[in-house]
Amino acid sequence: MNKKVLIIAEAGVNHNGVLANAKNLIRAAADAGADYVKFQTFKAEKLVTKGAELADYQLKSVNQENSQFNMLQKLEIPAEWYDELINYSRSLGVGFLSTGFDIDSVDLLERFDPPFYKIPSGEITNKPYLEHIASKGKPIILSTGMAELEEIREALAVIKNKGVQTENITVLHCNTQYPTPMDDVNLKAMEHIREEFNVDVGYSDHTLGIEIPVAAVALGARVIEKHFTLDKAWEGPDHKASLDPIELKKMVSAIRNIELAISGTGKKVRTESESANLEAARKSIHWSKDITSGTIVQDGDFIMLRPGNGVSPMNMSDYIGRKLTKNVKEKSLMNSSDFI
Repeated sequence: MNKKVLIIAEAGVNHNGVLANAKNLIRAAADAGADYVKFQTFKAEKLVTKGAELADYQLKSVNQENSQFNMLQKLEIPAEWYDELINYSRSLGVGFLSTGFDIDSVDLLERFDPPFYKIPSGEITNKPYLEHIASKGKPIILSTGMAELEEIREALAVIKNKGVQTENITVLHCNTQYPTPMDDVNLKAMEHIREEFNVDVGYSDHTLGIEIPVAAVALGARVIEKHFTLDKAWEGPDHKASLDPIELKKMVSAIRNIELAISGTGKKVRTESESANLEAARKSIHWSKDITSGTIVQDGDFIMLRPGNGVSPMNMSDYIGRKLTKNVKEKSLMNSSDFI
């Protein structure tokens, strides 16, 4: 989908139902250098029953008297926000995305011609939803939190049966515990997904900090998705496991540096930048003491010192046993012209 790593700053529901917050999240994503800022589009009544309980991680960050329905209803994005948010994103040079969690929400987003669709982990077994998104004929990013390998295989089959080509699918490794314990990340599963399904892969991160998404890029992730917020102390389901704007900027910078670091040919050659240090860092053969002309030189007469602008120590044996034709001074550079 993209030659460089695609960085999606996941604003999600961290706007807390306030338009000004949503716009400030867009600005923070743009300031950080993210490629896209992404929200979530849903109607609570089409996403969850009124009696559904909060997830474990949600219980730690929202009013426990809430149900999922009540919590999510307050976090819906009104339809009238979209034009303003999209135009604001465009003015700041960051792409706008939103994940639709139901078929009607996907159709709402289609009106704004998104460049691709992001399927959230919770919908990977929702066949009608998968078919509907695939029918739009656009590239797809599929998150796989909570999924077993066979569930990924089945979801990909549904998507491909609707005509989406493998080269237009990116599969994100993901763990949906907020925050994800480090020993539960299983980052190498991303490589397993790539090998098993021959798809581009990425990583949707819910750990604390920025280390794991950066490591994922080093392992070949083509897409990184990471939650961020304006204030981790705000009430809401995702704030505590999100980056703040400063951390988001650091993550983007680190990913871009890693991209450069792994972009070489893979062949071990001397680079242009390090060639300037060759003489200063390497050693040449020097004389270990004052020696008079006519002396037959032994290995103890040599000492290896910087700079490396003379005869390489690798060639020392070529000069042992040869006769000096002139006097030499201690620690002076040995030259081939010192000998017969």
